[in-house]
Amino acid sequence: MGHATLLIEVGGVRFITDPNFDPKLGKFLPRVSAPGVALEALPTLDAILLTHAHADHLSFDSLDRLPQNVPLLAPAPVARWLAARGYAHAEALSPGKVRDVGGVKVSAAAATHRGARYGVDRWRGAANMYLLDAGAGHGSIFFAGDTALMPDSTAMVEERLTQCGRRLDLALLPIGHAPRWKFNFRRGHLTSADALELFDRLNARHFIPYHWGTFRHVTSGAHDAIRRLRTQLASHARGADVRIVEPGGTFELAAEE
Repeated sequence: MGHATLLIEVGGVRFITDPNFDPKLGKFLPRVSAPGVALEALPTLDAILLTHAHADHLSFDSLDRLPQNVPLLAPAPVARWLAARGYAHAEALSPGKVRDVGGVKVSAAAATHRGARYGVDRWRGAANMYLLDAGAGHGSIFFAGDTALMPDSTAMVEERLTQCGRRLDLALLPIGHAPRWKFNFRRGHLTSADALELFDRLNARHFIPYHWGTFRHVTSGAHDAIRRLRTQLASHARGADVRIVEPGGTFELAAEE
């Protein structure tokens, strides 16, 4: 759809991640590309995944227009906040926990990202990563939300797939770009080079980058990160397995033989 909003179908179950169909972020950061599919044209959904409370990942206007009869999975502090605001379908999925959605196992792990909404609400700063597993031969997808590259970034995939003799099918990873003076950017985000490193560590069959091409940012343009990634792919050993999907585009991955 654009930015961190992806429509995922795996094992016959449909998820939407961090839904944001807003025309701009705040007052000054306009959307530069329309949502890949209009919110009103979305197919039937089975669950909504929220990774954290930042405005580019949690849009109240978008949530208000999405179905209220499907699970809205989020980190525990965010789920409690949403429930208090009237989103009765909000459910906490804490790191290490698993929720079955139509036969697809949704596992959560902690992301390295300060996800508080306003800066003064640090108790709301939890951020999740998710693994969607429809079972061997039916698809597995890792969605990182926002996170930094850490030694334990692959722990959930290793525990639930690798140690069981299985390989991750698809890594959905954010890419970002920041000027040199923004030295703390990588404490909570992946650069394009970091995302490629995480792709290698995960040993996923394919990698789709997101978090680009949708909104202007304060310190970078909407396409800076994807331009940087494109220049790196030519020399990357697995560049052919990186699938750049434009907003509105689709990618279909056949089950591994």
